[in-house]
Amino acid sequence: MNKYELAVVLSAALDDDGRAATLDKCKALVERFGGKIAEVEEWGKKKLAYEIQKSKEGFYYFIRFEAEPTAPAEIESRVRIMDGVIRFLCVRQDEA
Repeated sequence: MNKYELAVVLSAALDDDGRAATLDKCKALVERFGGKIAEVEEWGKKKLAYEIQKSKEGFYYFIRFEAEPTAPAEIESRVRIMDGVIRFLCVRQDEA
């Protein structure tokens, strides 16, 4: 199993319940594909470097997890079509 980090930027237009529901869906996807969540880090509302979908701000979340090498592709394919997610990136964390 490898260590991964899923960075998700959620729309600032979502209310608290909408953000929590979208984040729960992301966590459920990780667990659905055999991942074990180690940590969820919330950075809060930040200004975006450039406008995305007419938004200038977004809520940043980082989900660190362990999973098999096939899991990130499956997770990304489903996060890509989620409502409320304006950007995402899943990267492997190297052992340092």
